[in-house]
Amino acid sequence: MIKNIVVIGAGTMGNGIAHTFAQSGFKVNLVDVSQEALDRGLKTITTNLDRIIAKGNLTEEQKAETLGNITTFTALNDAVGSADLIVEAATENLDLKLKIFGQMDELAPTDCILATNTSSISITKIAAATKRADKVIGMHFMNPVPIMKLVEIIKGYSTSKETFSAIYEMSKTLGKVPVEVNDYPGFVANRILMPMINESIETLYNGVAGVEEIDTVMKLGMAHPMGPLQLADFIGLDVCLAILNVMYDGFKNPKYAPNPLLVNMVTAGKLGVKSGEGFYDYSESKKAEKVSKMFLK
Repeated sequence: MIKNIVVIGAGTMGNGIAHTFAQSGFKVNLVDVSQEALDRGLKTITTNLDRIIAKGNLTEEQKAETLGNITTFTALNDAVGSADLIVEAATENLDLKLKIFGQMDELAPTDCILATNTSSISITKIAAATKRADKVIGMHFMNPVPIMKLVEIIKGYSTSKETFSAIYEMSKTLGKVPVEVNDYPGFVANRILMPMINESIETLYNGVAGVEEIDTVMKLGMAHPMGPLQLADFIGLDVCLAILNVMYDGFKNPKYAPNPLLVNMVTAGKLGVKSGEGFYDYSESKKAEKVSKMFLK
């Protein structure tokens, strides 16, 4: 039975995953190499809990219980001794994930399941860094994790039925809707989403329409809650580029090749909300209210 959780990475996805497990009653050890990152992560969790309280969906007592379920660590070996499940939520970088999984495999109890929150990288490739490929699985949560219901459960080539079943059923106890997915680049969510975002950037790049116009068409014409360029800013343009590169490398299909505008924006450090500018300017507001000066007509 899964009781003790370790989450590696206190960034946007990591703190959201830790929050979700802790609010569901699990004991969570949140690990990051930076104490500053851990402090920021806990601050974000606290802020998000306060928002849930403001909506009348949580009590102050439940907030205290949730925060009490989270312990922070800067050293992995101190955090994993009694882990039943470790969820890696580090940057979308294969070499980094392989290194972390090698460490997880070496330090974690032999019956511990090792999961990754990767949004596109092969579970089979990640599992190859361990000696327990049958216990390696993908748990791709959606951002913001405490709100979004979906979690893609991805089976690697060697993932056992027992591991899959345990994670699939446990995901339901988090209030999530798990979806079974096989191990192909981009899985389901990003295999469909990222080409759409890339095509919206292509449409802008070719001068077919402006930033606001493209987003308005998709919001009002296709009933999308957020336009594709605004969504790309929210996800992070660097993350979009990394996922497209994984799919392009995996399929060798030019339809997944990142648009040059996306590449240039990431190179220039214009990453979206996180950097203060992407397709929109976020210097005054985190909302997409003002188009970046680079795209003004």
